[in-house]
Amino acid sequence: MVVTERKINGILTALVAILLFSSAVGVGRAENVVNRFHDHGVAVPISAPRGTVATVDAAGRNVVLVWLFDNRGGYALLMIDATTGKTEQFPVPFPPDRDGPFATLLSSCNKYYTHFNSHFIEFDVSARAFTFWHKTAAKSSMSMTEDDKGVIWSATYPQCGIVSYSPATGTFEDFGHVYKQNWDAYPRFIAADDKGWIYFALGFAASQIIAFNPSTGAALPVLAEEERKRGTAYLYRDIDGKVYAKALQQETTGWCELHDGKSIKLGDHTVIRPKAMITGDQGLFHRSFPDGRRIANLDLAERGLVVEDPRRSGYRQELRFDYSSDGANIMTVSAAPGGTIFGATMFPFQFFSYDPRTNQRANRPCYGQWNTVVSQGEKVFVGGYTGGFLLEWDPSRPWETDKNKAEWNPQYLGAGNPIVHRPSKLLALPDGKTIVIAGTPDYGFTGGGLVFWDRETRKVQLLGDRDIIPDQSTNAMVALPGGTFLGGTTIAAGTGGARKAREPELYLMDIATRKVLWRQALFPGLQEFTDLCQGPQGLVYGIVNRHHFFVFDSVNRKLISREDIGPRFGPTVWQQGPRVFIPGPNQYVYVLFTKGIARIDPKSRSMAWLADSPVPITAGGVYLNGRIYFAGGSSRLYSYRVE
Repeated sequence: MVVTERKINGILTALVAILLFSSAVGVGRAENVVNRFHDHGVAVPISAPRGTVATVDAAGRNVVLVWLFDNRGGYALLMIDATTGKTEQFPVPFPPDRDGPFATLLSSCNKYYTHFNSHFIEFDVSARAFTFWHKTAAKSSMSMTEDDKGVIWSATYPQCGIVSYSPATGTFEDFGHVYKQNWDAYPRFIAADDKGWIYFALGFAASQIIAFNPSTGAALPVLAEEERKRGTAYLYRDIDGKVYAKALQQETTGWCELHDGKSIKLGDHTVIRPKAMITGDQGLFHRSFPDGRRIANLDLAERGLVVEDPRRSGYRQELRFDYSSDGANIMTVSAAPGGTIFGATMFPFQFFSYDPRTNQRANRPCYGQWNTVVSQGEKVFVGGYTGGFLLEWDPSRPWETDKNKAEWNPQYLGAGNPIVHRPSKLLALPDGKTIVIAGTPDYGFTGGGLVFWDRETRKVQLLGDRDIIPDQSTNAMVALPGGTFLGGTTIAAGTGGARKAREPELYLMDIATRKVLWRQALFPGLQEFTDLCQGPQGLVYGIVNRHHFFVFDSVNRKLISREDIGPRFGPTVWQQGPRVFIPGPNQYVYVLFTKGIARIDPKSRSMAWLADSPVPITAGGVYLNGRIYFAGGSSRLYSYRVE
């Protein structure tokens, strides 16, 4: 074969083209010199368990079944041999679309069930395969049970769907949504009596107990409207064949007996004998194997399994196992005072850090879900879910997560529940000592408040929605000169709550008095202020509903301009604590969209497109030393070079 110079040049050209293409799609670690994007890799290569059970396979070997959840949702079932640590991974036969198990059940026939993303699914342990799945009405099971005939039942969020499946006959029935509300309902408990009636208990805005007749499809409310309470009702199946229920899970009285579709008020009910069943919510962890051994510990982060035998003193088997994961979903990306990039993920809750100077990385378990972060001085503050907690992290000190120790770092400061349960914004006030937390309220509530933390006095001041704007929650904030800050609201209620307001509002609050000085609904028909950012000369940039860009004159309290940028740029990035605006040098402000990055010119106040991202941008975001860092493709840390 004769290789000519022309052929060599052609081969080299092709190789260069391949390398450029590979760099453009984020393959490897090489920076794309054309579009300036850099893939720094998966931040936290770990999945979370969404239901774990100990059982046996067809050969009688002890196995552990774990529903795996990463940024894609509930993507697979993991089977671990509890003797060898060998694993098998079974991808779910439908797209998870970021949804995952909220309820699971191991049946009396040793089949493992769940129901999410509008799909009911069965895994046969003996067959080592998914043996049944079926599309259903929306969307995800909140509770599952097995009746006396072996039929599996599921009650779904958000509008109380009911489905049943008989493993013996292969019969599947989707009864649709049987009890609709004008809010998202959570049917967290379901049971069947010995007559074949199905009962489920729901919450959060107003509790209810439903008696469902499978023969007719009729759903009969048990509680009168005046008996419903904010929170979740509760029920269970007793060994006497009846179901017992109460209007609120946390109450000790107010029980009723449910049987054959009829309800009898009891008041007290002290002899509780639940029928044995292996089922529960996403935290289900059934530890006991049929032979008496048990799971002492299962750690997906360290990929370790510990099995003990209570009958044999000192028996302890430690196993290593492995599985594949696309990484946990990144909630936020920011910069620590020391010049490192950090962030946190949900499911599992993990902190990660990256030092651009040394390429050094770390990740470790953290307290709760870090929705939003802010720096003040040399400290970093974290607002998180659940409970609206506030943490103070000193990056210069060792990491210590035992809150019983005085040197706990990050340190737990307090929580804003119930007025702030799911934080969306932290604001560090210019006084250098005050942190403000905003977000939506506890489950079932409507209207969130504000939490003010004074670093000097170590005291908290709480403002409810009635002190700000009734039935709304603050979703975005920006500090202004002159001792005020601007807030933008959302009309969304707390999880499982009922929406009451019609449109979001901007408001101006005096920091010293905590009084609202001005408020106005400037965007009729929209739902929430996504983010706010200080611009030049007293102006404020804002995004509403991820599509509408506006400029607001905070001095004269008037709207300067408004543009629907959706047709040009698509939606902005979104998370529970969005970081859409990224302040940079020379008064430039960068804006993160799902498909790329734009920039606001400080003189013209117009927004111009900079670059298409090689992956969807899923969480913001911070500027550091000429680069914008963000979450790309949900689980990967990316950066864009702007200088």
